[in-house]
Amino acid sequence: MSSVLAIDYMYVMFFIFGGLLTAFLPFVIAWLIRPKTVVTNRSHQTYECGIEPFNQMWDYRFGISYYLYALIFLAFDVDVLYLFPVVTVFDRVSAVRGVSEFFIFIGILSLAVIYAWTKGVFTWEKKKA
Repeated sequence: MSSVLAIDYMYVMFFIFGGLLTAFLPFVIAWLIRPKTVVTNRSHQTYECGIEPFNQMWDYRFGISYYLYALIFLAFDVDVLYLFPVVTVFDRVSAVRGVSEFFIFIGILSLAVIYAWTKGVFTWEKKKA
C-alpha cells in the first residue's frame, strides 16, 4: 500500500470519527449535565406533563381558533417555500414579469389573511369561568 493511499484512508477515518463525535458528543454532554429527576407515578403516565389528569383527555375540547391558527401558519409556511423558485427565476426571465408574478402571489396570500381576519379567525374567545 502506498503512502498516498494510506494518507487518504487516514483522512476518511478522521472524517468518520469527527462525524460520529459531532453526532454523539451533545448526547453525552447532555446526559452528564442533566438534572437528576425523581420518578413518580405521574412520570409513567402516557402523557405526563406534571399535572394531575382529570376525566378523560378526549373530553377536553380546544377552541376552533386554535386549529385555524395552526392551519393558517401551515399554509403560509408551505407557501413561503414557493417564493424561493420565484427568486431564482429573476435572473432568467424578464425582471418585470418576475416581480409582477411575485406581487400577484403575495397579493393572493394577503387576500387569504384579510378574509380570515374579516371572519374573526384572529380573535380569541375569552374563557368562561
